[in-house]
Amino acid sequence: MGMTRVLLLIPSRTYRTHDFIAAASRLGVEVVVGSEHRPALASLMDGRHLRLDFENINGSSERIVAFAQTRPLAAIVPVDDTGTLLAAAASQALSLPHNPVDGVEAARDKARMRERFARAGLRTPRFTTASIDANAQTIAATVDYPCVVKPIDLSGSQGVVKVDDAASFPRVFARVAAIVAACRPHSTRHSVLIEDFIPGEEVAVEGLLRRGELEVLALFDKPDPLNGPFFEETIYVTPSRRSREQQVEIKETTARAALALGLTDGPIHAELRLNEGGTWMLEVAARSIGGLCSRTLRFGSGISLEELILRQAAGLPMPSHQREQAAAGVMMLPIRERGRLRAVEGQDAAKHVPGVEGLVITIPPGEPLVPLPEGDRYLGFMFARAGSPGEVEAALRRAHAQLRVRTDG
Repeated sequence: MGMTRVLLLIPSRTYRTHDFIAAASRLGVEVVVGSEHRPALASLMDGRHLRLDFENINGSSERIVAFAQTRPLAAIVPVDDTGTLLAAAASQALSLPHNPVDGVEAARDKARMRERFARAGLRTPRFTTASIDANAQTIAATVDYPCVVKPIDLSGSQGVVKVDDAASFPRVFARVAAIVAACRPHSTRHSVLIEDFIPGEEVAVEGLLRRGELEVLALFDKPDPLNGPFFEETIYVTPSRRSREQQVEIKETTARAALALGLTDGPIHAELRLNEGGTWMLEVAARSIGGLCSRTLRFGSGISLEELILRQAAGLPMPSHQREQAAAGVMMLPIRERGRLRAVEGQDAAKHVPGVEGLVITIPPGEPLVPLPEGDRYLGFMFARAGSPGEVEAALRRAHAQLRVRTDG
């Protein structure tokens, strides 16, 4: 038996390459990187690079199957949304454990996701869809307010905008339509989702599915109110401060949602809202948490989330992996205004706030800063660990107050 070989599907715009490669080397797993062409990485990978077009599912599946004839693969692991469909299709062709293609398609299409949640009897926002060419005036008269207008298949709150009344609907609709058209220039599916705004507090669930059974790895509170008009995610803290009963209900709701979509294997990242009406299922993605956020999580004796994902995918033994006892959190540093980044000042002061464990600015100086809803990146990520969730949250807020973003106009 040779070395276990795993194909990682890594799009060029992801922060996660390093953490997955590091996890694979700790496990002694051979990694083949599948990505659009990136010579810098390709030379580094020394022939263990497969050039793939993530939009062309059939052609890329065939390439993967041909590659696996001579170099068998134990698993195909997508590191974010872009690769989930290709991973499912190619795994199916190779008879590797995987999510059904249909389930992944539903998870990537917010309208289909909503339909399946509603059919399964989950609380989920009422919605309608509209073509970006539709008459906004006409739609404005038919929807309830407040509502949320969002692209059907973008992630990270890009293009998601709350509308409070019919008068402002056409302006918002045009803005979201322009974002969709710009992000998906070759797409035939140019439509947006218009759904009820669900007030309340938001939580996120990180889990692993194994043959349809959900194991919850972490439950995050999002202490900043997410009430619009844009839905900029900032602070995630775990463990959750919710009551035991609420946590049980969050976990059960997430498991029912994964089942409703037809997802069965691999990581999931879910978002829910809680209010007097109960627990509302917003979204389930067939991937793990985005950006560098996974760095907040450590399991068992310091195992990373990426290591758990690779172990499970490749069928390697799973060590005991309770999440560590310390409270931990991440702050996705928001981009507040447009401009070209000159410098982020105050980083040393921020890093010296007790509890703060790391700060990574992910946009280099000289690059443009684009706030939500048009933007699709954060300025960076800051991490903290402390004795309690409240202390973690306070440390992140104190450290963030030290940062000053300098831009050129």
